Formats: sequence, structure tokens, C-alpha cells
Amino acid sequence: MTIANTVPEFLHRTVLLDEAVDALDLAGPRADGIYIDGTFGRGGHSRLLLSRLGPNGRLIAFDKDLQAIATAEQITDPRFSIVHDSFATMGSSLAERGISHVDGILLDLGISSPQVDDAARGFSFRNDGPLDMRMDTTRGISAAEWIATATEQQLEKVIRDYGEERFAFQIAKAIVARRAVEPISSTRQLAAIVANAVKTREKGKDPATRTFQAVRIFINQELEDLEAGLSAAYAMLRPGSRMSVISFHSLEDRMVKQFLASKANVPQPDRRLPIRAVDLPQPQMKLIAKIKPSDAEVAANPRARSAVLRVAERLEDSIEDRSR
Repeated sequence: MTIANTVPEFLHRTVLLDEAVDALDLAGPRADGIYIDGTFGRGGHSRLLLSRLGPNGRLIAFDKDLQAIATAEQITDPRFSIVHDSFATMGSSLAERGISHVDGILLDLGISSPQVDDAARGFSFRNDGPLDMRMDTTRGISAAEWIATATEQQLEKVIRDYGEERFAFQIAKAIVARRAVEPISSTRQLAAIVANAVKTREKGKDPATRTFQAVRIFINQELEDLEAGLSAAYAMLRPGSRMSVISFHSLEDRMVKQFLASKANVPQPDRRLPIRAVDLPQPQMKLIAKIKPSDAEVAANPRARSAVLRVAERLEDSIEDRSR
């Protein structure tokens, strides 16, 4: 068995590494359970999980990025396997492997440092490169292709809703005007268009930040994947097992918070109604923790500053389970 930590490290610092893995509580018999790393990235969480697993444990990771898949395939530990797909497919993907329930799930949302730093991927406005932004370059359309065909109204809606950008109208209008003159095919072109359209911005923040975030989220269907993935993760967790989710922007964190709250908080009926205690709605999950990076981690890795880790545990034998 190859020890997972011998896999070469890449230029990527895994955010909240120990906290996210510790929260899954791989103790005692649970160390021989089945775990999911829904976002392999460059494998930081997966390698730490493998170091904590028992000899009969199993780790199944997911990722859409071909470079992440290539990194994962360097891990020769027989307890580990990688799936080239979104974590949103975990239910069907694991069913194909004869797995119906797991003992813990970790989701590290957003994009990895290698994706941002590689200009050829088109995720960043800091270096010029082709306007692609796809996490999985074998599927879907690039950001350039979408920008070339989207209506002004579609552009405005995506930039406003996914980027929370108050100048979405002006940016969309500017994009449409520029593409009538020349194709918008590079990150530098788009960043310059946004910079000219946005007259004011928070100190220290590039004007293109919100627009690039919005287009990336839309192109990769990140929020749709998150919604489907959270539901699939809950359905697959054994009672007593935990879910760790790290988000990096308010849209993601809001979805995670609301989903977990919907499972942990149940509406209470009118006390005047004749309802037996056994028939009262029961919470399906317990909120365990909300954790942010320490000052030391943010100092060492500024990209960690916006991260939020939320942890919840599926409860034993809920009313929902007994009714099936």
C-alpha cells in the first residue's frame, strides 16, 4: 500500500485542512467506513483522510477537472478511487459501485489555486489567457462562447445574481457594445471592459472580481451542482455520520447554511392541537460547528480569508426514516 502522503505536493494550500477532516470524527470502527471527498482538487483533504482511515476504510473522490483527475491517479492506495464527474452525481455514481450509504462527506467548494494561477484556464483576470473558465474542459461551452451569444438581459442577470454586482446593467451593456466591434476571447479583454464600466469599487478589490466570479459560477453550474450535491449527500449519510462543507463566497455559504438549517430546524405545530409526541416532526440533522480560518492561516494563505466551514451530523432514526 502506497502511503497517501508520499504523493507530490502541488502549489496549492488546502484551506481548513485539519478542521474539515477532524470534524468527520474518524474514530474507532468509523475509521473503516466509506468516505467521500466531493472536490478532490489537488488532494489535500483526500491525503489526510487516507492517513486517518483504517485498513478496511474506503475513500471515493470526485472532481470535474482533468488536471485534478491526473493528480488523483498518482495515488496508488487501494482504498482510494477517483470519479471524473461532479459531486452532484454521487448518488448514481456510488449506486453503480454498490454503495448506498457512507460514513462521512467532505465538500470543498469553489476553485483551487492551480486553476486560478494557470492563465490558460481563463479563471483569473490577473493574467491574460483564453476566456474559458470551464472546470471540465471536455464538456459544455466556454465563457467566450457564452458571452458571444448571450443576450444583454441574460448577461445582466448572471452578473447581478451570481456576482452580486450592482453595476451589472452597465457591464452587460458594455459587453454587448464591445462584442459588436470584436470578439471577446481573452480574460484581459473582459477585465478591461468591466473596468471601464465600473466607476467605483471597494478599496483593494479589482473591478472585474464579481463579474469573473459570476461567469465562472454560471458556466460550471456551480450553484445547481451544490443544491443537488447537498441533497445527495444528506441522502447517503448514515445516521450518526457527518458532513463538512467549506464555502468561499456568500452565495455558496447561504445555500449551505439554509440547507443544513432546513434539516436541523423543524416547524413546531400549534401546542393546542392534539398531536402525540411521537408524531411531532423531528430534526433530521444536528448542527455541529461553524469554523473560520485562524489569523495564522489567513496570514499564510490570504485566499483562505473568506472560507467558512459548516459541519452537521445526520441524526439517528428520524420520523422521515421510519415512514419509508
